[in-house]
Parts: sequence; structure tokens; C-alpha cells
Amino acid sequence: MGHTVITIARQYGSGGKTIGKMLAEDLGIHFYNREILRMASDESGINEQLFGQVDERVKTNLLYRIAKRIRNEEVLPPDSDDFLSTNNLFNYQAKVIRQLADEESCVIIGRCADYVLQDYDNVVSVFIHGPYDFCLEQAMKVNAKSESEMRKYMEKRDKYRGEYYKYYTGKDWFDARNYHLCLDSSKLGFDGCVEAIKAYMKVRGLSV
Repeated sequence: MGHTVITIARQYGSGGKTIGKMLAEDLGIHFYNREILRMASDESGINEQLFGQVDERVKTNLLYRIAKRIRNEEVLPPDSDDFLSTNNLFNYQAKVIRQLADEESCVIIGRCADYVLQDYDNVVSVFIHGPYDFCLEQAMKVNAKSESEMRKYMEKRDKYRGEYYKYYTGKDWFDARNYHLCLDSSKLGFDGCVEAIKAYMKVRGLSV
């Protein structure tokens, strides 16, 4: 294909978003995070705020239990009763992610992009993680919260990310088998993670 998409899932405080930005800048390619929501809004005509509300809302355990594992991945038309459903909003995001993977090299943060693009040969899926104390220290550097508040917030964010991933993929977010590369940012540092991803791309024969 001549281009590569790097998807990054990340534990809160591990620096995954920063590493993704650094990698995109190093490779001279686009970086996509919440921009996916705007693009899905443009694609569907659905207000971007609705995508954001679904994205941010931590769903109840009951909702996860009744969620169907097998989803219709086709986007629904505006006259459908389920046009504004959670699944349809996700499907529009997935459509945008696939379009990006077809068209350009880029870095995509979160959004279950590793799962959406699992059948693509030009994708490198990465999970960035780190020990709890390291992630807490990193998070405290950029947030004006007390340590106890930050501990609760970290737990809430990682729980949400895990549940969001489980809801849409049926898989465990922390399972290394979902990713090509799992990197401990406390051991490698942010620059080291960037270099490790580039080295992996080279071994795979992938270029941008």
C-alpha cells in the first residue's frame, strides 16, 4: 500500500498520547485523536456533541451485559430508528478510521482502532502501559488534582477504557494478544517508545 497506520491504545498516565504525537511528528504524518469525532460528524451529519457524549459517558454494567457481541458494522441512514444509537455512532467512527487507513499514513489514538483495522496489513497496533506509580507520577505532572483525586480519576478512566473496548470488541483491553506491540513507557521512556515502534515497522517492512 505504501503507507502505514499506527494505532495506539494506552493506560492512563503512560504517556501514550504524547508518544503518538511524537511519533507522528517524527514520521511527518497526521495524528488523530478526538478529530475522529469531528470527521464522523461531518460524514454522518450528526452533531459532534452527540459523539462526544457517547464517548465520555461511562455506561452501566447492565448495558455491557446486554450488549450484543455481534454488531452490524454498516452505518445506518438518517431515516432509521437507530440512527443516533450508540452502535451507529461507533460505526461512523469506524468508517472514518477505515477511510484514513485506506488513504494515508497516520497515528490514531484509542477509538478501538486496533480492532477496527485488525484485517489491514498496513497497520501496527501498539499498547502503551506502565507501572501504577509511574503512571500516577506522570498524570500528576499535567493535572491539578490531589494524589487521592488522581488515583480515583485514573482508576475511573482505565475502567472506562476497558469497558468501552469490551463493549465494542468483545475483547479484554489489557490482553496483549490484541496488539502487535506492548511497550512499558517507564522502561523505554517516551523517545525510546517512538524508536521501538519505528524499529518494529522496519522489521515488518512498513514505511510511510
